Amino acid sequence: MQIAIFILTLILVIWQPRGLSMGFTALGGAMLALITGIVTWQDVVIVWGMVWNATLTAIALIIISRILDEAGFFRGLALWLAHAVLGRGRLLFLVSIVLGALLTASLTNYGTALIWTPTLMEMLLILGFNSQATFAFVFATGFIADAASLPLPVSNLVNLISTDYFNISFFRYLLVMIPVHFVAIATGTGVIWFYFDRYIPFTYNLDPMPPPDSLIRDPLVCQWSFAVLGSLLVGYVLAQPLGVPISSLAVSGALVMLAISGRWFHQDNTAIFSIRKIGREIPWSIIGFSLGMSILAFSWRHTELTTLLSQSLQQLSGWGLTQVAVGTGFLATLLSGVSNNLPAVLINSLAIQDVLGIEPSVREVMVYANVIGCDLGAKITPIGSLSTLLWLNILARKGRPIAWDQYIPLAFILTIPVLFISLLSLAIWLPWLIA
Repeated sequence: MQIAIFILTLILVIWQPRGLSMGFTALGGAMLALITGIVTWQDVVIVWGMVWNATLTAIALIIISRILDEAGFFRGLALWLAHAVLGRGRLLFLVSIVLGALLTASLTNYGTALIWTPTLMEMLLILGFNSQATFAFVFATGFIADAASLPLPVSNLVNLISTDYFNISFFRYLLVMIPVHFVAIATGTGVIWFYFDRYIPFTYNLDPMPPPDSLIRDPLVCQWSFAVLGSLLVGYVLAQPLGVPISSLAVSGALVMLAISGRWFHQDNTAIFSIRKIGREIPWSIIGFSLGMSILAFSWRHTELTTLLSQSLQQLSGWGLTQVAVGTGFLATLLSGVSNNLPAVLINSLAIQDVLGIEPSVREVMVYANVIGCDLGAKITPIGSLSTLLWLNILARKGRPIAWDQYIPLAFILTIPVLFISLLSLAIWLPWLIA
């Protein structure tokens, strides 16, 4: 019964009949599981306790991203980037990947998918790039949105759910994941470059490009953004020792940005852009999607799937840290690819918790390999991550849809080597860090 409800829910999430949002559909599946007795209200409370911090953090950071977008920050940044590389197409491609990685790390992979992708498409349209070159830029951006979401707990819902569940400190997470993140970015950039290099023009004409400052609608918001984002980064480090939820910091940052953009501190100044418009464009369905899919995943808690995963991890635990890292990561990839990474990270976390009699170092490798597989490996199918579903939806609305038979082979080619090398780097780095 659990599997049938989950599959039905996933089909409706992808299909979105009659405009039903992904969040409403996921909550509908969770409600069906509740009505049939597969889960209880107590289970719902437990699941909300697992995901509320991550979900509210993601929403708050998306609000900040949308404010920056309305202020012209991203459009100005894109134009500045196009001018800075002096018309060299390949350098523009490389720098756009790096910039996408930085935006993902600070504003979540959803921010990159929702904001940076359409902004980049607008810039490429102005520059007159052909369809193949545009596809190369857009696909690289979509790939990097998840591949670059490893470095901070707040970079991906998956990260924060896992760190909350296993009570991992922000500083410990940084120590482990930052080196792995750089390996993933370097490898991902290399693989993307190797595949798409032939489509990128050597040069482009800068004449159609307006000055970057001309697209800045609200300079005050753009100026304050650096202080707000910098303060958030400092706050993340101090949050856990002080017992402060990360979501409270992110929500505070969003409120500050709303106050600045809405000119709440000065009655004589009117807002340059509509705060209500930002509220309407926030993908609130993320809350429903996160809670609904997590409830459905939790319903598998005492099923044969979780038992099978625990047994597989138990067997892996005796094969050495390299095999543990690679095996756990690819298990997470497989589960994410067929079920989405939000339920996958929760199911795998439950399975890891059930593995008994293993050394702490082995369990820690499993935890981080699970995150890598659910972040990076989730790119292997269109349903693997919520950011990919949102990204594909944006492309379809922009008139550049990507079919599944086009996406999956390319995603497989790009994802597998990056995933494998990233997991190897985890297996090499973590024992050295423990020692």
